[in-house]
Amino acid sequence: MSASASAPSDSQWHTITIRIPFASEKHANIAKQVIDVDRELQPEVVKRTLAVEGNELVATFTTLTVRLARLTSNAFLENVDLVVRTIGEFGEDAERVPSSTR
Repeated sequence: MSASASAPSDSQWHTITIRIPFASEKHANIAKQVIDVDRELQPEVVKRTLAVEGNELVATFTTLTVRLARLTSNAFLENVDLVVRTIGEFGEDAERVPSSTR
């Protein structure tokens, strides 16, 4: 008895696109760089692309099941929330060069 795994057809995949507006293109790029570091845990069933279009972070998820689409988008939005709060807290101050004391 042999089992063969066949690749899912295109019609079995579910796609969701999320557009997140930021105050600037720079902030959108920061968010992309931070989130892009973490790879998907199941790359064979979840495919993610991140792009910046103007001041928007655009995330497209293609998943094998609707449940994975929900879980993946929820995790992504939690990451975006953390990045937005961090930029809000440290964004402008983090860019300033500390003055040296003599």
